[in-house]
Amino acid sequence: MFPIRDHNPSGRTPYVTYALIAANVVIFLGYWLVLPSEETLNWFFFRFGLVPAAVTSGQGWAGFLTSMFLHGGWMHLFGNMLFLYIFGDNLEDLMGHVGFLVFYLAAGLAAAAGQVLADPWSPLPMVGASGAIAGVMGGYLLLFPRAKVDVLIIFVIFFRIFPIPAWIMLGLWFGLQLISGLSAPSDMGGVAYWAHSGGFLAGLVFTLPFWLRKGGPAFWSVTHGQPPHPHPDYALQRSRIPTVRRKR
Repeated sequence: MFPIRDHNPSGRTPYVTYALIAANVVIFLGYWLVLPSEETLNWFFFRFGLVPAAVTSGQGWAGFLTSMFLHGGWMHLFGNMLFLYIFGDNLEDLMGHVGFLVFYLAAGLAAAAGQVLADPWSPLPMVGASGAIAGVMGGYLLLFPRAKVDVLIIFVIFFRIFPIPAWIMLGLWFGLQLISGLSAPSDMGGVAYWAHSGGFLAGLVFTLPFWLRKGGPAFWSVTHGQPPHPHPDYALQRSRIPTVRRKR
């Protein structure tokens, strides 16, 4: 199950989302096409990725930030940037450009902290924007649980695209991260499931103030968890996302 787009257009140009995608792509090309061997690439990841054992020993703190802009391969990069492209614009629409950038970085830092807490003595470097993007997905789930997301489902000999509610797609994704994190051996490299889970939960928490500012449960009662649309009880602001106008 692979998301390819959502039915939730943004009301403003998501400059920060585009800039984050561009930064990740440029940084990836900057080292992936230049480093001559797998050994030097591994050294680069140990130097600029997040190594939990180093952090636990009081070193490598810069990796909390630098690891967010590194990726282990083309598909790792493509998958993360696709998720950011699909879900990032709507949160930027709500939070504003600067607010969304702060939110994204904070979610990434929280995700990295979650991975360190889950496996504090791991000597393996963690790289990728997945934790920050998981935070974006968590915030999206809070705001638009019933927005339609087109997902590509590939069977053995054919494929189809199905529109499903965001809460199903994002809920399944989060459940898989928890199950995988609980079942995966702590000494095995691969996907940082606890960073994904931590980032997702952090995104939910960090989005709460914006959701409450829009009316909280009243926002849901009017939108029914779907993308905003014209309605007499809406008071449109600079963002396309409305604030519920409370009656006195």
